[in-house]
Amino acid sequence: MASDIDRGVRSAQLSLVANAVLALVKLVAGVVGNSYALIADAVESAADIFSSLIVWGGLRIASKNPDDDYPFGYGKAETVASATVSLMLLGAAIGIAIEAVREIQLPHHAPAPWTLIVLVAVFVIKAALYRRNGAIGAEMGSSAVQADAWHHMSDALTSAAAFIGIGLSVWKGAGWESADDWAALAASVVIAYNGGSMLRGAVRDLMDRHPGTEIALPVRRAAEAVPGVCAIEKLNIRRAGMAYHVEIHVQAAPALSLHDSHALGGLVKSTIKMAQPRVLGVLVHMEPYEPLA
Repeated sequence: MASDIDRGVRSAQLSLVANAVLALVKLVAGVVGNSYALIADAVESAADIFSSLIVWGGLRIASKNPDDDYPFGYGKAETVASATVSLMLLGAAIGIAIEAVREIQLPHHAPAPWTLIVLVAVFVIKAALYRRNGAIGAEMGSSAVQADAWHHMSDALTSAAAFIGIGLSVWKGAGWESADDWAALAASVVIAYNGGSMLRGAVRDLMDRHPGTEIALPVRRAAEAVPGVCAIEKLNIRRAGMAYHVEIHVQAAPALSLHDSHALGGLVKSTIKMAQPRVLGVLVHMEPYEPLA
């Protein structure tokens, strides 16, 4: 788990540096090249800087060991970071949409053709960062790192939309000056959709929603395979950041002594943790097996 946290922190640090450089480049290019789509892109990248800092901090807090104040650990700090980044995406989308509508209503000059080169470079860099961080987030099981990856993708999408808009305004000429503003408005819709989707996932984790059969089924099968286990009555699993907590009701022979029942429960616990390395805690309830007539 510690190595996963380190990988997530390194990805957040790389995102931080990349976003800072790209935000500055896009802002200068947008102002000099007269492109609001590029300026909107720069604002989105500036928001990405804060999102990377939030992910970094969330992962650091989530890596702390359980203590008396937080006996279930600090894992949900990672989910809180994911929710915060999602809200920032939604905020950025709303801000870009408002400014895009304002720019559409105001007459202005067409963007400079050379801004297309900047957008191509930004798209390539952001797409690469999305693939890298997305793969790391999926491998770690980190919603915060995946949210940061989607922030990169949203930036790539705004750059692609801006490229189309500026390309149209340059190609079509007079009367198409606001094409890049319409592109920024379209990109804001995509960003809002991605932000809402990620926020929904984070809220589900914060509400302790069942993680699904891909996690529950291996846990159940591992417990059922332990010698002495007759049946599994209940199985509840909740996610805390990148880890899971399991509560399981195990049925065993009624004649088992308290000592043997305790030992069987410990074996079930260790077997589940071996089968699912991301399971942090297991609470085993031992019950007498009573087959149906």
